[in-house]
Amino acid sequence: MDSNIIQGIAIPFIGTSLGAMCVLFMKKDLGRTVQRALTGFAAGVMVAASIWSLLIPAMEESTSMGKMSFLPAVIGFWLGTLFLLLLDHVIPHLHMNATKAEGPKNHLAKTTMMLLAVTLHNIPEGMAVGIVYAGFLTGSPKITAGSAMALSLGIAIQNFPEGAIISMPIHAQGKSKGRACLDGILSGAVEPLGALLVLAAASVFVPIMPYLLSFAAGAMMYVVVEELIPEMSAGEHSNIGVLMFAAGFTLMMALDVALG
Repeated sequence: MDSNIIQGIAIPFIGTSLGAMCVLFMKKDLGRTVQRALTGFAAGVMVAASIWSLLIPAMEESTSMGKMSFLPAVIGFWLGTLFLLLLDHVIPHLHMNATKAEGPKNHLAKTTMMLLAVTLHNIPEGMAVGIVYAGFLTGSPKITAGSAMALSLGIAIQNFPEGAIISMPIHAQGKSKGRACLDGILSGAVEPLGALLVLAAASVFVPIMPYLLSFAAGAMMYVVVEELIPEMSAGEHSNIGVLMFAAGFTLMMALDVALG
């Protein structure tokens, strides 16, 4: 496999790992305002990535369908949304700052369910990176090395605060700093694994690339609307979340256009 592709797959995981390591150096838990700001930033990056890196290329890949070129994007988007809805119901998890767990009833520790929530969040991001690099690897004319790298960098940038957001509350729940750091790092391991699984079957996916790109977009948007936006808007002074959403959105948009 090309070293550039391996690097592109690894970059988001490195972002999560570096963020998780913050727990080793910071003495206090992240304040509520800081959490809202970081969550808003992550949401902005994911929305922009869904549009510029996934949905627009999906429709461009379908231009031969003429006025119906939107159809694969619509179908794929809904499939991705329903896939995350299914995972949301079958995997027990606890969102940050929530008091009630979601998914099937279980006897898991609170920290374990918090970790599962972030892992669930990371699944569509890993899929998105793998799908875009699969498109590049198979010669898709609408996906360049630059646009694939832009997606990897954008997700890595928003993974950095996410790594801190998960490792520090886990430490606050009583785990050691080392264990909290390791848990935060492991939460991002699904991203390179998911990307590699998609790449392994890249040649099979060529005919349905528009559907896969929009599938990843639907899955990512589900996470944004179901989890990130409520978290960034909760409580007073939620405008910081909105401003950081705009910052993340414009950064990812600029990266995709500049590198694509």
